Amino acid sequence: MDELPIGRRVAYWRSRRKMSQQVFADRLGKSKSWVDKVERGVRRLDKFSVLYEIADILRIDVQLLHGRDPERRSDALNCIDQVEVEEIRAALERYDAMSAYFDAAPQPPPLVDMRKAVNHAWLTYQYGRYGMLTRALPKLLRDAQAADACYGGGDQAREAAHLLGQVYQIASSVLRKLGECDLAWLAADRSMAVAQRADDPLLAGIATTRVCNALVAMGRPRPALELNVRIANRLAPGGENDLRPERLSVYGILLLQGAMAAARLGDSATVDDLINGAAEAAALLGGDHNYYWTSFGPTNLELHRAAAAVELGDGGRAVETHLGLVESKFNALLPERRAHHLLDLARGYTQMGDVASAGDMLLQGDRLAPSEIRCRPIAHEVMSDVLRRTRGAPPAPIAELAEQMGVGV
Repeated sequence: MDELPIGRRVAYWRSRRKMSQQVFADRLGKSKSWVDKVERGVRRLDKFSVLYEIADILRIDVQLLHGRDPERRSDALNCIDQVEVEEIRAALERYDAMSAYFDAAPQPPPLVDMRKAVNHAWLTYQYGRYGMLTRALPKLLRDAQAADACYGGGDQAREAAHLLGQVYQIASSVLRKLGECDLAWLAADRSMAVAQRADDPLLAGIATTRVCNALVAMGRPRPALELNVRIANRLAPGGENDLRPERLSVYGILLLQGAMAAARLGDSATVDDLINGAAEAAALLGGDHNYYWTSFGPTNLELHRAAAAVELGDGGRAVETHLGLVESKFNALLPERRAHHLLDLARGYTQMGDVASAGDMLLQGDRLAPSEIRCRPIAHEVMSDVLRRTRGAPPAPIAELAEQMGVGV
């Protein structure tokens, strides 16, 4: 990377952020042709103001565009900066379990402390505090890996593996939201391997959803759909499988994630089949719960129904689904789930051409969980669309949020 011309570095990071040249140009206030010329080296980038604007849009330190080591951003309160990405990458590249085969494993924190730390990390994620979580993840990963390597057998070994599997899942989930799809896939893949050692089929089921979410984000919805459905069938309640609420929750969320992959493929019939199957599990569960950190239940199922409609391009159906929600039950969900849904609704409203309502959904989501709106690449795309299609100057609250997101007005 350090030897690349600056235009090639811009192209590299634009691709990492899953932005087309047109979307990038819109956020920058330039033409697609201008971006293409910069990336091919035909046009020079010699204005510091433009370089800093590009770095903000790509969510990287400007030093990376110069081929130098990044400096930690002091304003990255809600998002992730490149220093944190590299620290998480370094933590994921550790192989404590293999090293312990030859040498003594590093001394981990007591398992009781690890349990508290992992529970806190889950809550941090589900409250949408991504900046706080990404700063804590490198140490949490190292501690969990050390614990997994330290215990050689028995209940403590299984618990340590279970905790490490959860940490990998947390890392995968937040990295995917922030656009770091390759690391999200790596962490999710690790979580599946660890779940087998934890001897917990339900943990393995949840790990499957993380892998499949990462695959969808990387543009691989077909294998994601097939894997979700295959593992859901293995865990389906009935026969030799019990009807514990934990199993119903894991089974249901597998079907819902399969439905999202099918929606990405445009397969509306499969979407309906999988959501209907999840609805049966939700009815048996009898309410909204957070077993295995799934937030699965009738209300979250409707949120997925709306999200799938958006993926299928039917924003009207998504809005109709939202209007049918029981407000008190929706408000009882954790902030990440609600803000995520409001972002889906914003996408739905743009599909309907109602950019004013789309902007309002972004504002509501930002009040609930700022990181869900300010840090996710998909939210930036929606805001860019809202600004581009708004006649005249955007309302002051939208303009202010766009500035905080780094999306050009």
